[in-house]
Amino acid sequence: MSFYVYCVVDPIDSLPDETLKGLGQQEVSLLRLAELAVIVSEFAGNTVPVSEANVIAHQKVIRSLLEVTTPLPFRFGTLVSESQLNSYLSSRQPALLQKLDDLRGCVEMSVKVIWPTSERPRTVNSEDQHLGSGTAFLAAKKEEIVGDATIASKANELLAWLNSHLDNLIRDEQVTLRPRERLVLAAAHLLERERLPAYKNGLAMARAERAGLHFLLSGPWPPYSFTNIDLEFKSKFGVN
Repeated sequence: MSFYVYCVVDPIDSLPDETLKGLGQQEVSLLRLAELAVIVSEFAGNTVPVSEANVIAHQKVIRSLLEVTTPLPFRFGTLVSESQLNSYLSSRQPALLQKLDDLRGCVEMSVKVIWPTSERPRTVNSEDQHLGSGTAFLAAKKEEIVGDATIASKANELLAWLNSHLDNLIRDEQVTLRPRERLVLAAAHLLERERLPAYKNGLAMARAERAGLHFLLSGPWPPYSFTNIDLEFKSKFGVN
């Protein structure tokens, strides 16, 4: 029998919902080790099927902890033995306590920005060669390169503009820019929970300024993008 692990949390007296079920409708347990606690359920098997039900169960357990504390989530599908779990928590306790301290009281918000099709640069392909000669193709290719530089500049300007509305509200961010795609910007923002109203207001003001952009907002979430304990765990034990 293995443990399916959901998250590490500050020591708490009990789960926020004692009837909460995890993957496979298994009972969720709170295990304590010194100054840490970890949320687990028993799991029979060697791998976790990736299914909608399992992903929802994983997220539901972690989000239930977000109501009372700031969880450090493990990635979906992490299975360990009890000895592996105890070894990891013992050896990494100082680092985990520091991470809990760094993220305490924080949540993650996700913002994605889609820009109009007209903003995307033209791409040269083999069909362009029907224009006549290699000269025409090279001219079109030059136009594409210039367009790439222009669109990259616009994408960076877009990021700077968005940050001008939100920078004073966030602790940290992870941003991906894809200038050649319609989903040009994807950002994960870490902020203190009490700043959520101001953050949403700042984003609403930004959206009003640029009605041509399409925004996708989700959260608040546990700080998935700012935890990385799953990477530490995998490197130490090589577990799935």
